[in-house]
Amino acid sequence: MTNSISRLIEFNNLNNTRDLGGMTGYGGRKIKAGKLLRSGQLFPASDEDKEKLGSMVDMFVDFRTSQECTEKPDPSVLGIEYLHLPAFGDLVEGVTREEKTDRSLFKAMGADPQISMEHMCRVYAGFIQNQSCISCYRTFLDILLKEREKAVLWHCTAGKDRTGFAALLIQEILGVEKEDIVRDYLKTNENLSDEIKGIIKMIRSKQEDFDEKNEEALKVLFGARTEFLDALYGKADELYGSFSGFLKDGLKVTEEEIEKLREM
Repeated sequence: MTNSISRLIEFNNLNNTRDLGGMTGYGGRKIKAGKLLRSGQLFPASDEDKEKLGSMVDMFVDFRTSQECTEKPDPSVLGIEYLHLPAFGDLVEGVTREEKTDRSLFKAMGADPQISMEHMCRVYAGFIQNQSCISCYRTFLDILLKEREKAVLWHCTAGKDRTGFAALLIQEILGVEKEDIVRDYLKTNENLSDEIKGIIKMIRSKQEDFDEKNEEALKVLFGARTEFLDALYGKADELYGSFSGFLKDGLKVTEEEIEKLREM
């Protein structure tokens, strides 16, 4: 393990925006800073945050559903191209965050931590086998293959699941060690700790019989867990023999494209 991790970028109202620059990849080379940014939703950005984003970013890639985008649209920032690239066509409890999903979440998934864990593991396995996801992330890689002056910033709502998978794809292609990929993925728990506590507090206030089991179930849904990545890598092994096999045969990533991304 090289003990490398993405760098948190300080904003007024954005809590999980990070630069992959500095992480150690193939052959000990460092990922360039200011090129690959991951984030949670950008809707809360202050005017100062928008100005900072404008100085750093060429393109926003938004993995959210159309309903999420309508409820909390991205800010319009001069000079930044916007692309809506939904990873999932419909709401997915614990992942997409439409108001409808939030209202039904506790009833569907909040009663039992094991049910929540099994659900999220299925979601992560879906990144490997869902054709909508495969099409989305292949397009995303095509975007990264184009030379840009500034960064591409990709995001969903929390910046954990859909965004986390995009980061994992890039890190795998650039040769980041798996232990570092996992550590970087789990960093979201620290960055969103207060936000997760707030969500649980809100749900608790509306549920008279809310107990410790319910709280743990919600922590599973809204947190980052190694079990989720185990399900993802396990499905890649099952269907393609390895994650490299998924890149080659699932996402149709060529050796030339891998080398180009590493050089870029």
